[in-house]
Amino acid sequence: MHVPPGFAVVTPYIFANGAEAYVRFLEAAFGAEEIGRSTAPDGRIANCQLRFDTATIMVSEASEAFPASSTALYLYVALADEAVERAIAAGAKKIMDVEDMPYGDRQGGVRDPAGNIWWISQRLSAKPYF
Repeated sequence: MHVPPGFAVVTPYIFANGAEAYVRFLEAAFGAEEIGRSTAPDGRIANCQLRFDTATIMVSEASEAFPASSTALYLYVALADEAVERAIAAGAKKIMDVEDMPYGDRQGGVRDPAGNIWWISQRLSAKPYF
């Protein structure tokens, strides 16, 4: 089996209304880096690949055939408090304050402009979760 570099066996794929603005949000909020894009004849995003450090997600413009989707994503960052504040400044809404969790993460939560939930976590412990 071949998986392209930077991708995982399972790679999140989000359909968003206003995909161009959503890509800009992901860059501003989470430091995502656009690594590839294809566009439809009308100029809308057919597929945009964004790298988050070691992970990649894909984003496309929603359509009648592929309506906007929402999901929940767990994002590890170096500093959870700063990352949550950056996401809010970029347009996300806080859904959970940043707190130390019993499973060894410092975590907060936001809902992005497309309705997706991001659990933003900083690992505090080198121990496995359970």
